Amino acid sequence: MEKALIVVLGDETILPEICGPNDGNLRVFEELLGVRVIPRGNEILLETGDSEVERTFRSLLQQVEDHVRLGQLPGPDLIRSLHRAITEGDAGRAELFKSAAVAIAGGYRKVYPRTLNQARYLDDINRHELVFGIGPAGTGKTYLAVAQALSQVCGQGRRKLVVTRPVVEAGESLGFLPGDLGQKLQPYLRPLYDAIEALVPPETVARLEEAGAIEVAPLAYMRGRTLSNAFIILDEAQNTTREQMKMFLTRIGENSRTVVTGDITQIDLPRRSDSGLLHVTSLLRSIREISFVWFEEQDVVRNPLVRRIVHAYETAHEE
Repeated sequence: MEKALIVVLGDETILPEICGPNDGNLRVFEELLGVRVIPRGNEILLETGDSEVERTFRSLLQQVEDHVRLGQLPGPDLIRSLHRAITEGDAGRAELFKSAAVAIAGGYRKVYPRTLNQARYLDDINRHELVFGIGPAGTGKTYLAVAQALSQVCGQGRRKLVVTRPVVEAGESLGFLPGDLGQKLQPYLRPLYDAIEALVPPETVARLEEAGAIEVAPLAYMRGRTLSNAFIILDEAQNTTREQMKMFLTRIGENSRTVVTGDITQIDLPRRSDSGLLHVTSLLRSIREISFVWFEEQDVVRNPLVRRIVHAYETAHEE
């Protein structure tokens, strides 16, 4: 088989990032292209005589290189998504991965989408007043929404970040947890703090909380309020009732952005049909200012094992 020589723009220093840990990214290239890929100095050998495969590889390599130069370490999820965009002839989709990146003033690093739905989600949050992110665990729904929110709050675009979720028991009882009410609620709100603390240093979190620019609270605390010039996130929305969802959505004030996240396969309410998230997916679909982004198994970006677990549960549900 003829060998085609690909030169990585004469820059050997970025080759390790392109190849990935233990050349893991190259194995993804081989899987997608069906040919052997071999790194050599500042060159990559592509074992193929197919000009179409070579063109696809050149385009994919250029996109991956662009991401490395922007500061993102590309992984298998991103490479697969870029390959899909290139083979489907959608250059705009490939560029969306770069333009949708989130920069947080004083944050640890830029946040990049790793799948197409993540890129669309970040883009829609910028363009719509209300966005629903619906899908399985591990797809980045909450993490990306918090990143966008911190970007706007730390950049002075919004006055404050309000993050809330319903307190619904999933087999346990609040009454058996130790401590006062605040201590009992802490485990329910901890995942939201985890997302915030993964993006900005603890001293930044403390400063924003002291200034009242970050508020993390149970959904019941939202009643009777009007949230203006704020970035509002409702997490675990599948566990809201229809009445709670209506209450929350009518809290949105002027110049605010709102993101609602949830997984309709993990409803902990006594009756699934009572879920406010299930209800609004059909009720609000026709409103132009509202976006619905549906995440799938392919968008799971945690440990690859999580994707296989999600697939197993979805398959069992269909049977």
